[in-house]
Amino acid sequence: MPIDTLPATRRVADVAVGTELPPLVIPLTVTKIVATAIATRDYALVHHDQATARERGLQDIIVNILTSNGLVGRLVTDWAGPNAVLKKVAIRLGVSAYPGDDLTLSGTVTEIDGNTVTIAVTGAVPRGNHVTGTVLVDLPN
Repeated sequence: MPIDTLPATRRVADVAVGTELPPLVIPLTVTKIVATAIATRDYALVHHDQATARERGLQDIIVNILTSNGLVGRLVTDWAGPNAVLKKVAIRLGVSAYPGDDLTLSGTVTEIDGNTVTIAVTGAVPRGNHVTGTVLVDLPN
């Protein structure tokens, strides 16, 4: 993205408890799941070998936790802008995310303490929540 089209940095004064982040929808494909597992050096067979995933009781290969964590971070940084600083990302996995799913990430501001904004995040697939958690992000004044 050219520098002149980067989103403006959100400022803490522009945010209130209850502010909802725009949803981020990520279509999950086999290529995306395999590529992100390899990019995060997660070579567990359930992330790229369909036969092994099925032997282990899964319907297909699954998204790995590092990818889920990164996408949660992306949800927040896309909203917050380039001068925001992620301070903490704490997530918990729920249902598996498979090829063909759309992972819909959403977030809501739950607390503001000085420059630190707490955001409750959820990433849902058709079977329920794939990821839930909290992100702390520092925004400029």
